[in-house]
Amino acid sequence: MLRRSLEPRIRGKRIETVRVWSSALREPVNGQILRRRLMGRRVLGADRRAKYLLLHVEGGSTLVVHLGMSGQLTLVGKAEPRQAHEHVGFFLTSGERLRFRDPRRFGLVFALPTARLLTDRHFRHLGVEPLGPSFSGQVLAARAEGRRGPVKNYLMDARVAVGVGNIYASEALFDAGIHPRRSVGRISAASWQRLARSVRHTLGQAIEQGGTTLNDFTDGSGNEGYFQVSLEVYGRSGKDCSRCCAVIRKIVQAGRSTYYCPRCQR
Repeated sequence: MLRRSLEPRIRGKRIETVRVWSSALREPVNGQILRRRLMGRRVLGADRRAKYLLLHVEGGSTLVVHLGMSGQLTLVGKAEPRQAHEHVGFFLTSGERLRFRDPRRFGLVFALPTARLLTDRHFRHLGVEPLGPSFSGQVLAARAEGRRGPVKNYLMDARVAVGVGNIYASEALFDAGIHPRRSVGRISAASWQRLARSVRHTLGQAIEQGGTTLNDFTDGSGNEGYFQVSLEVYGRSGKDCSRCCAVIRKIVQAGRSTYYCPRCQR
């Protein structure tokens, strides 16, 4: 969602300078490397890998941003006052500033050669993209061979598939009619296919509706997402299921809240 909102507004613009007001994020921000790889370079385009935003610039470099738990990346006027928790500013020759703020400081900001993206330690372990051409029920089934444990935890494992967070995993499992505690060793080929379709459907719907704002997410213009208005089970414990009127239940798996319908997801 962030990439789709930000790319049209930043593509073709040139980075004039970079200011690092605070380097104390999850990993220290190296202002010297940012300036060396980005200053004077024009933005060629944007990609996404898992929860990382990738801004490719001239000269074969890529700016990598991870929002962590509370990060925001927004395009504002160059002269707009610095906000609280604004750690890095990318000043553009267009008179704008790409502002990164992160109250909890779990985000990441770094730059590296584009050719090294696939082998970089942040990316080399990541699984398949759910909206990419290689994602399927067969892939989910193959990667589950020899494994045990609940399907919800498996679905959220970034080594299997990226970008399926806690909310979307609950929603996709409801859509597929699969109980979140079901072992991955007890899921049929047909159910894996159904789950893959549900993951694609859930993520696609979220993208179309602008993302899910339950905490701090905003897009590149500072707008909140509103997919929460379409959530079927997440956050709805004690309420009636929209399909069968059974009461939605909540359990905790691996320290995360899981919501499901006991009748639709046996």
